[in-house]
Amino acid sequence: MAQTIHVDVVSAEELIFSGEAEFVALPGESGELGIYPRHTPLMTRIKPGAVRIKVAGQAQDEFVFVAGGLLEVQPDNVTVLADTAIRGADLDEAKATEAKRLAEEALANKDAVIDYAKAQAELSAAIAQLAAIRRLRHKGH
Repeated sequence: MAQTIHVDVVSAEELIFSGEAEFVALPGESGELGIYPRHTPLMTRIKPGAVRIKVAGQAQDEFVFVAGGLLEVQPDNVTVLADTAIRGADLDEAKATEAKRLAEEALANKDAVIDYAKAQAELSAAIAQLAAIRRLRHKGH
């Protein structure tokens, strides 16, 4: 039997995933992170993107889109505390495309009084969500 590490992915609203995994990959602040069982302890921020979980004894990987947050790694436990998290199966391309369009419009409108940091963060999250959707579709073929 392969060694496993316990993985919890939580958002402010709910527990998105909890289970044993052989491997976890996610977008860290400094680049893509890969975590195996008995990983060195680590705490870092994560960027918007897809968390890929190789679930023990399951052929298909689990995907969760996160819009940023924190990652804590202990040798036998991985915790992803996400600002927002959406199961891969629940991602909606139309909603993500619309969010991207609205954020781009807000940034392009020079006359509007907007919070540029917020609009930029929304744009970044929408782009990352669309990339995660495309990655999931590609894995399905």
